[in-house]
Parts: sequence; structure tokens; C-alpha cells
Amino acid sequence: MSANEKKASGQAKMPEFLRRFFVGLKRRPSIIALVVLLIAFFQYSLNLTHISDTTAKIQGPGMGLCGFATMLFSMLSLVCFLNAFPRRKKPVIAMVVLMCVMFAVIIFCDIYYSNLVMTAITRQDNPIKLDASTIYIAQAYNVLQTHIVIECIGVGLIVLMPLYTKLLRKINTSVTVEDYGKLQAIDISGED
Repeated sequence: MSANEKKASGQAKMPEFLRRFFVGLKRRPSIIALVVLLIAFFQYSLNLTHISDTTAKIQGPGMGLCGFATMLFSMLSLVCFLNAFPRRKKPVIAMVVLMCVMFAVIIFCDIYYSNLVMTAITRQDNPIKLDASTIYIAQAYNVLQTHIVIECIGVGLIVLMPLYTKLLRKINTSVTVEDYGKLQAIDISGED
């Protein structure tokens, strides 16, 4: 069958690496949300220096606790995620609920910390000036805003997991085996 005939029949062959990728996603669709949550974790933890320097400079009420809680619950939520969606089993509801509580705490801490940064920059008496020596404050604020967005995307993917699981199952990843009529020519009777 030529390429034009395959396209005409609607059965264009999927490349093998792409077929294996979709088979893996069909078996474990929770990987999509896990990857997004890992991106959020690494985005926050790799920029933790800016957060720590901002906490030391501003010294707002509860800033250190918010940074600590965000980092702690980010790690623990990944552990809960792995326990909430075991391989080829139904989700563990208690772990899903605990994970959602952790995500709520993370997002609350990020918003609270961001508000303290904005308050320190825009206050009437003795505001913190953003210049070359304090640029890390703006970077910390941007890190927190990005972290909130990525966490919300991850939570959305967890909530929508039943929907995109059904959509993934509709992707045809079966391999068609064609014998080209050669199967009948094989003699299996064992007689010479």
C-alpha cells in the first residue's frame, strides 16, 4: 500500500516513537499533571535564593514561614501525588484530598508573600527602591507569580484528568500486522 493509499484510507501510520509515547500516556495519564507539578517545584526551588534574599531584606511578618511552607508542601504534594495515583489502580481519595489542601496552602502562601513584597515596594514611609542592588526583589515577585500560574495549571490538570484520560483512550495506537498472503504459504504440518 503506498503512502497516498494510506492517506486516502485514513490509516496513516504513526511513527513508532510517537505510538509508544501515546501508549505510555494511555497507561498512566497522571504523568501529564506530574510533569507540570515537577516544573512548578523546580521553578520555585531553583529560584529560592531570590526568595531568601527578599525575605532577609523586607522582613515582613510571616515571610520566612511562607517560603518554608511553600517549599515543604511542594515536596510533600509530589509525594502525595505519587501515592494518590498508583499504577493501574483507582485513585486514593484521602491522598487526593490531602494533596488539594497542600496546593491551597501553597497558593495562599505565594499570594500572601507577593502581597508583602508589593506592600514593601509601594508603602508611603520608607519604601524599598528597586535598583541594581535590589533587583532580586522583582525577580522573587516574578518567580512567585509564575509559580502560582504553574500550580493552578497543575491543579486544573488533576481536576480534568478523567476528561483527558477518555480522550487519550480514543487515540488509535494499535499496530496493524499485514501478512501479504505469505501466511498461507507456510506449511506447519511437519510432513516432508
